[in-house]
Amino acid sequence: MIGRCVMKNFNIKIFFLVIYFLSTGYYNGFGQTTKNDNYKALKIEDFQKKVNGKNISLYFLKNTNISMAITNYGARVVSLYVPDKKGNIADIVIGFKRIDDYLNAKAVYHGAMIGRVAGRIKNGTVNLNGSAYPLQLNAGNHHLHGGSKGFHNQVWEVKSYSDTVLVLTYLSVDGEMGYPGNLTTEVTYTLNGKNELVMEYKASTDKSTPVNLTNHAFFNLAGENSGLISDHLLQINADYICPVNEDKMAINGITKVKETPFDFRKMTTIGKGLSFENVNEQLKFAAGYDHHFVLNKKKKNNIILAATVVEPNSGRKMEIFTLAPCLHFFSANFFNGSDTGKSGMPIKYRESFAMETQSYPYAEDRSLFPSVLLNPGEHYETKTIFRFSIEKNLIIPSKR
Repeated sequence: MIGRCVMKNFNIKIFFLVIYFLSTGYYNGFGQTTKNDNYKALKIEDFQKKVNGKNISLYFLKNTNISMAITNYGARVVSLYVPDKKGNIADIVIGFKRIDDYLNAKAVYHGAMIGRVAGRIKNGTVNLNGSAYPLQLNAGNHHLHGGSKGFHNQVWEVKSYSDTVLVLTYLSVDGEMGYPGNLTTEVTYTLNGKNELVMEYKASTDKSTPVNLTNHAFFNLAGENSGLISDHLLQINADYICPVNEDKMAINGITKVKETPFDFRKMTTIGKGLSFENVNEQLKFAAGYDHHFVLNKKKKNNIILAATVVEPNSGRKMEIFTLAPCLHFFSANFFNGSDTGKSGMPIKYRESFAMETQSYPYAEDRSLFPSVLLNPGEHYETKTIFRFSIEKNLIIPSKR
């Protein structure tokens, strides 16, 4: 009888001990116990600078398993440290080690908030309510990612900050880069206990203006400076893409992905699709993947699983959930090694990828795509979740 009581008490203690370990994060699902403080490799003083009279700095978020760094210059994700299946931690976001590197970079969008309008606007002209608004032409004859002084190139104000949440705001004044209206924008970065990075965007305006916000982080789930992304496994929940022309402008509505290199409805290596770039017209036009995938959404206001990416050697898995109707997949087709990343090594061609959740491309012809126009009294709100875990049942598909 005494033995049974002792054993019962022992089992109860074990039970509560297990609950304690699970609740405090000692068992993290990433392969072993991990204390993730790698963000300390970045120094705040290397990001402290005043630009246009505004102070730039670096901010850290962390939970038990994941840590990250964000700068208010461009509201950029600078680093994101995630464990692999053995508990080894790597920085999976491409970027720079100090603010001067961002200010002088050849590639200007690393980790940044993009706005007012992500993507290209044909001939840099917006026609609203009988008035034409000429925008800056910063991509040949077209306007790209809000212009050279878009949101990526602005110093954002810190509204609030804690260990797990950073809220940044920016007022884009009437006429900035040619856009009409004063646009108040807010982005909230949250690193929660579910190993999720949550990005929430809000905006309001006093004049009608197009708005399409996204984040332009470049990922390599094997870690920065880990080589080509060809073996990354990708699945995108989309039956259609928005095709582009030689100027990388979205044209002619949408087209099916079936029986094309854009069919990622089943888990496929990125390299398999890229192997067709010499014969597929769309891959030729964009020099790789640089396309909107139209997500299979049944209801406009539902958050759905947009894409899943797995790096087979590390086992790192990134699932992307979003309210947005589209996902823009970019295979880093233009990096040439002229910029040096945080590791001290050049940032090279196709060693990273971007997954930009956003609205449909801007089009003057409203019959092509739904409008991205925001009017006074309306509220722009969208949300994207990057969930990190380990893929335990990995089946690698054929590369053929």
